[in-house]
Amino acid sequence: MKANNVERLWDYDAVEQGQTGTDTLVTLTAENIEEYAAASQNDNSLYRKAGEDASSDNLLIAMPTMVVTYAPLLRENIAEASGFVALERSATARRQTPFAKCEIRWFAPVSEEDVITGSRRVLEKYERRGSRFVTFRVEASNQDGLKVGEYDYTCIFDYAKGQRSAQGQSDTDTATDKYCNNGDTQYKKYTDLMVGDSLRPLVITERTDVILRKDALRLVGVSTGSNIHTDEEFARQNIFGGAVNAGPSTMSYVDQMLQGTFPLESFYSGGKLLMRAITPFKAGDVVNFTGELINVRNDDHRRFLDCRVKGVNQAGELVCLADATLVTGC
Repeated sequence: MKANNVERLWDYDAVEQGQTGTDTLVTLTAENIEEYAAASQNDNSLYRKAGEDASSDNLLIAMPTMVVTYAPLLRENIAEASGFVALERSATARRQTPFAKCEIRWFAPVSEEDVITGSRRVLEKYERRGSRFVTFRVEASNQDGLKVGEYDYTCIFDYAKGQRSAQGQSDTDTATDKYCNNGDTQYKKYTDLMVGDSLRPLVITERTDVILRKDALRLVGVSTGSNIHTDEEFARQNIFGGAVNAGPSTMSYVDQMLQGTFPLESFYSGGKLLMRAITPFKAGDVVNFTGELINVRNDDHRRFLDCRVKGVNQAGELVCLADATLVTGC
């Protein structure tokens, strides 16, 4: 929207707590679920229909982190509904408001044929150490009116002066076993885990084609066609100094890593995942995701398993730090 030929930019000062976007409606298909898993480099057969299974009555259940795809953030939707132009859509001052952290909470499984309503609003904005952040709340409900999940997504609207820029892109193109067994280490089943035990790790090599595929997977909303994930020239003008993957993509890798130890239902029974982005994850980077069980709580016939996950790249840099709670029966 423009007034007197000047864009009303939705910058930090224009953002207000409680600003809302319009609701979105997505009917989830098996193809959507399969494509999300493929774009997340997840080849688990749980997320594929093949052969005779393709026509079976068994419905595919979505990867937990797919909530950010079937109920997307859509900053530009909130901006437009509030009478502004999102910074990512500006014709005169376009820039990115990148991912800082996200916490997802799950309440019920989501499968193909579910019709998901997504709602979004500004939850809060705050300043910390000279940088300015905005947190959005997105809620997802199914066709029965049941809230199946929600997440709080924090974006960086302004950086503190003098904040370091990101490291350069790695040239590494190492092929490696995704589930790294670390020699003869034997990883326990989730039912046998004790505090301090290691979780089964995961190694991911990021690739340009994967970044592009994930960015193109939109069930609602329109791509800008140019952002810090897909446009190297534009990305160089932003703080990362080059194209990077999206924070939710890294979350999907943490999701996959945790599923190496825990069953899918442990997410959808009241689980949660908080991930903070630390160092940009670029094409060519090889990141080793490792984790451990840090606490166990029992309550009302349920077992809550608190885990800490770290993603470290080939240069030894911390890429992400995540805290997850998985819920099982006692």
